Amino acid sequence: MSTSLPGTSNLGRYREIAAVLARHGFGWLVAGLGLRDLVPFSQRLGRAEEPEKVTQPARLRLAFEELGTAFIKVGQLLSTRPDLLPPDYIAELSRLQDATPPAPYAQVAVVLEAELGAAPEKVFAAFDESPLASASIGQVHAARLHSGEEVVVKVQRPGVAAAVERDLDVLTEIAGLAEDHTAFGSDYDATGLADEFAFTLRSELMYTREGQNADRFREAFSGEPGFYVPHVYWDYTTDRVIVQERLRGVKADNLAALESAGVDRKKLAADTVCLTLEQMFLHGFFHADPHPGNFFVLEDGGIGMMDFGMIGYLDDPLQESLTRLFMALFKGDTERMMDELLAMDVSRTRVNRIALKRDLDHMIILYKNSSAKELEAAHIFEEMTGLARRHRLGLPSDLLLMARVMAMSEGLGTRLDPDFQFVPFATPYFKRFWLAKRSPEKIKERMAEGVAEMTDLGMTLPRHLRRFMTQAERGQLGARVELGDMDRFLSVIQAMVNRLAVSILVGSLIVGLSLFLHMFAPETSSDYAGWFFGVSFIGAVFFGLWLLFGLLRSGRR
Repeated sequence: MSTSLPGTSNLGRYREIAAVLARHGFGWLVAGLGLRDLVPFSQRLGRAEEPEKVTQPARLRLAFEELGTAFIKVGQLLSTRPDLLPPDYIAELSRLQDATPPAPYAQVAVVLEAELGAAPEKVFAAFDESPLASASIGQVHAARLHSGEEVVVKVQRPGVAAAVERDLDVLTEIAGLAEDHTAFGSDYDATGLADEFAFTLRSELMYTREGQNADRFREAFSGEPGFYVPHVYWDYTTDRVIVQERLRGVKADNLAALESAGVDRKKLAADTVCLTLEQMFLHGFFHADPHPGNFFVLEDGGIGMMDFGMIGYLDDPLQESLTRLFMALFKGDTERMMDELLAMDVSRTRVNRIALKRDLDHMIILYKNSSAKELEAAHIFEEMTGLARRHRLGLPSDLLLMARVMAMSEGLGTRLDPDFQFVPFATPYFKRFWLAKRSPEKIKERMAEGVAEMTDLGMTLPRHLRRFMTQAERGQLGARVELGDMDRFLSVIQAMVNRLAVSILVGSLIVGLSLFLHMFAPETSSDYAGWFFGVSFIGAVFFGLWLLFGLLRSGRR
């Protein structure tokens, strides 16, 4: 199957992507997207160059790593979507690392001078040319301001924004091809997913947005003395450079250092998980990349957090729906669980409620028969997302990001305290959050909002009724019916009609030639008529076999 590409300006990048995918054993995917003509013929069979023992998920990870920053980031985001990919793919893509060798200091200095208006040695009292850390988008350097504050300076790599933007355009076009040519792409709104990924990556490229996120966290947790967010120095911050206060402490997963510092690991485990739950269900936004390297235990015992480039959001309806879902899970109420899951479904597919309820019943049975120590949030989320994938439920991306963050928080908690049990610890919090949404103050707020909406409706209703009556009197009322996916339906019907017409033509040709051969049988094979009828008959038979092969092939898809 061949398809004209949506854009020609990125044709070279298309060829590179198609070749890399085919080389790693995904020639079938390239062909399915209609990009087969971009791959050399020798690679179209899709045989991987890696040894046989390398699994397909591992080959996908290797392909993403070879394709660069944007694809690495997309792979990392896909690792948060267990509703889309099986567990083995999720586990493999979670291993994607965007750590790369640091850019030369000369290039860093050029970016700093372009963004801050002066060379680093003039802007800062001291600047360490060797980076503290390096990633595919940027790298971090230690520095000191002229006013004496120790800071960290994150600088974006030269040219990375343009390269990522080009690949995002390509990914958006590929998503459109997937939506047009595959059931998966159509059912799961591939272009919508690509738009979400693009928004997330563009947000990571804008360091001013990261600074705004840090300020928002600092303001939200200003009343929490045990939680600290580093200060952002806005006079030195742009879209490509961010300067923040340097935190000094012990990384949360450095158990030996925590022990030597006399840190109470049980309390630290409880505090970190409590902090995660409050972010999600009290404030409605949360740190979406809470790996241990982004948590520090400060000298005063407080928790310091850094790197706010990736943030997840839970609005009020989703918070309430999640709270009801967890409460229903704890009570074993499968009907309520099913209602909440279906309410969160953003896919375009029909759902078999009977089969969904049966699977939820099985999940509840396993949950009820497990001891408190056996209950792990990661396993519960894995079961629920696996169930969503089997029933083709499209869950909101922020919900799945929340599930991943909660599982990471549980993992850190159990590493700090092997006896830590997430579900028993979190249950009282869910109940408290549920009650907080129903406090007299919240009810009063909702009633006020409802009264305001009813007042607006009462003010505008007469005008809308007058328009309606006027249109009815003039006979201008009508109904519009939209049939989704009509273009694809018509194309399928057209293909069926074409094949039927060709089948009739081939059948008629074979029968007609047979009759002519019977009526005008040539006496010798050298007779021109004999050659004509023989070649025509063989051609018709060959064409018929080709048509039959095409019908069988389309029936397998």
